[in-house]
Amino acid sequence: MPSNRQWKPKAIGAAFTLVAAPLLPAHAGPTPTPSIADRYARADRYLRPELDKLIVNADLRATFTRDGTGILYRLGSAGKRQILYLELATGQSRAIIDEARLAELLAKATGKEVDAFALRLEDPDYSAKDGTLTFGVADKQWTLTNAGALVEAKKGAPDGEGAVSPDGRFEIVARDYNLFARDRKSGREVALTTDGTREQPYGRSIPQLADILKAGTEEPKMPVSVVWSPDSRRILSWRLDTRGVERMSITQESPPGSFYPRSFRYVYPLAGAARLPQATRLAIDVEEALKRKRAKIVPLDVPSESILYPSPPDMGWSGGKARLQWTERGYKQLVVYQADPQTGKATVTAREAVKPIVTVTSSNLRPAPELGGELAISERSGWAQLYFVSPKDPQGGIPLTRGDWEVLDIAHLDAKERAMLVTGVGRERDRNPYYRALYRVTLDGKAPVLLTPEPLDHEIEVSSDGKYFIDAMSSPTVPTRTVVRDARDGRIVNELAQADGAALFASGYTPPEPFTGVAADGKTRLYGMIWRPANFDPKAHYPIIDAVYTGPTTTNVPTSWNGAVTAGAGSVAQLGAIVVTIDGTGTSRRGQAFRMPAWQNLGEVGLDDHIAMIRQMAVKYPYIDTTRVGVYGGSAGGYDAARFVLRRPEFFKVAVASSGNHDLRLDKAWWPEVSMGNPDEAVWERNSNMSVAKNLQGKLLLIHGDIDDNVPVTESMRLANALITAGRDVDVVILPNTTHRVAQPFFWRKLRDYFTRHLLDEKPPVLPLPAPAPAMPAIGATTK
Repeated sequence: MPSNRQWKPKAIGAAFTLVAAPLLPAHAGPTPTPSIADRYARADRYLRPELDKLIVNADLRATFTRDGTGILYRLGSAGKRQILYLELATGQSRAIIDEARLAELLAKATGKEVDAFALRLEDPDYSAKDGTLTFGVADKQWTLTNAGALVEAKKGAPDGEGAVSPDGRFEIVARDYNLFARDRKSGREVALTTDGTREQPYGRSIPQLADILKAGTEEPKMPVSVVWSPDSRRILSWRLDTRGVERMSITQESPPGSFYPRSFRYVYPLAGAARLPQATRLAIDVEEALKRKRAKIVPLDVPSESILYPSPPDMGWSGGKARLQWTERGYKQLVVYQADPQTGKATVTAREAVKPIVTVTSSNLRPAPELGGELAISERSGWAQLYFVSPKDPQGGIPLTRGDWEVLDIAHLDAKERAMLVTGVGRERDRNPYYRALYRVTLDGKAPVLLTPEPLDHEIEVSSDGKYFIDAMSSPTVPTRTVVRDARDGRIVNELAQADGAALFASGYTPPEPFTGVAADGKTRLYGMIWRPANFDPKAHYPIIDAVYTGPTTTNVPTSWNGAVTAGAGSVAQLGAIVVTIDGTGTSRRGQAFRMPAWQNLGEVGLDDHIAMIRQMAVKYPYIDTTRVGVYGGSAGGYDAARFVLRRPEFFKVAVASSGNHDLRLDKAWWPEVSMGNPDEAVWERNSNMSVAKNLQGKLLLIHGDIDDNVPVTESMRLANALITAGRDVDVVILPNTTHRVAQPFFWRKLRDYFTRHLLDEKPPVLPLPAPAPAMPAIGATTK
């Protein structure tokens, strides 16, 4: 077992502090278990935002300013941090304001309480020239002057009412499902379309449920969906067609400020649906339309595209032509078209068609007009590698990287130097294959140059000019060190801060431990993480709880220090359990073959890998009791938690499934179809949790928000109905006025209570009674 002492390994380019999992002194017997009330209190303390108070400099939220001359970052612990600006040219930092003071100013300006501990600034920027900080909070834009005064910033174009041309001459407005062009100087207006309807509007995307709820209407004000040409003459837009598409409905039973419930019907593209919303793209010469007082719509010769999520189709401009990316239903192929905006004629300039499916979370096509083509991250070799695709050979591509590792992203392109900065995983053999690294890749086919040599996970942000990058490097056992590096060679040019968890560890917190084992096949290497309770006693016996999310579009095991120590699993462990996460086969970032077990098999993938890993953990650590195994997860992890207890009831005994997409056909189309394609009903049914409801032997708690805007609440209700119909028991909690983000105090209370009763076989602590609320007046009564 590791020690609870802090020790320093040999320097690897710089000094790091490695905090290992603790080894408590040997005891004659188990130490007394803290009371359940004390364990709940500690679980609260180790849950964000309370946990953030015990860590200094864990997340600096460092970001480059828009002009690329400096970096905004924060130092300190949550609520007490200072916001600073680093000038890159001089390497000098200056303090701007501290969070507590900024929260006070915001509270005064808005008339509402602002919590400094939860203060998040949206799109912050700093002007060194005039010393002003600009940012967004609470749907408003703010400016902090160099004198320390906070003022509401001037608003731009009215949201949902206009789209102004780059030169400011023209504006596109939407009215009655049609588009109109307006000359901003004269106010003259011309109709660009005339036959739009509610089911077939122009330049209008599908309203998302969050917008409907916020506006209180099924027809909220929507942004105009157009893309102006750089010369301000033409627009690209599209026409939506929702005819024949099944609508979803939702009822908010207790909306704030109203005594009565409210209901809405809305379009939500569903996986496996016979018909999805369609998009057809078009171009219009706005300048000509205003001159002639009549518009000509030019349909672009691109197939109608199925909308897989409520957002506009891909549209853009490149070299005076329209650049349009089209996805075939079931992710059979991605195709880039170049279209002439005057004639509508389109040609294919790039195509990605990997069999059996193009996994868009591991593949993409990016325009590179500076290079005369497209940059493709493609799995055609079995690994996500980088290619240059010329329009002369849209099916082919020149490989720019090679090997059994994955390119994740193109962070910057320098056409003059014919070089790129790319992030990747798995190339370096001296580290965890999930650790991210940054590379310089050139178009001459030479080997990538590693810019982040430390064997750690590197979270990267590159400056807009590609000269510098911010590197937050860490591992689950090495606290985060945030530096600024020269993008030419990776040389460190400035140290921003090192994370300090001394207060957290002094409180008795047991650091998480990385774990490696093998899959159910007995040979494939897998990675996991173990969390133990505070003041852990190896002579005691602990149930084990699997915090699950089996992908397949991502991974679940933290690779960074901040991700490991702030994970909710660390809080759940305080109940008196061992909590683990595992990335089994079927997850991402290990190559196509590693992920393929998930193909049309989401119902079964990963189950036996998780069981195999838990059994290996128990062999290494005999204090793990594999007769008491629980599981919990949210969203797709909620689907996982339920399917684990339903499909392997002899192993998993207690499950808490929140916001789960229990039947994939009731979820937004893109997520299930990216792993399932568009199969027949039998395949969908086989992967549904409802189809195995009769298998339940243990305890299952379903939790869902009543206004979930991601996974409809009907998912949990239908699973509950299937369980009841099958004669099985089930517990259900519907959280009022709650979206997909269910992680609120009552959620954590119910999760803890469920595991306490059914896995620990203990009685939860009694909740203190709140102060009595004033009685609600009778309906119709008058109040003063």
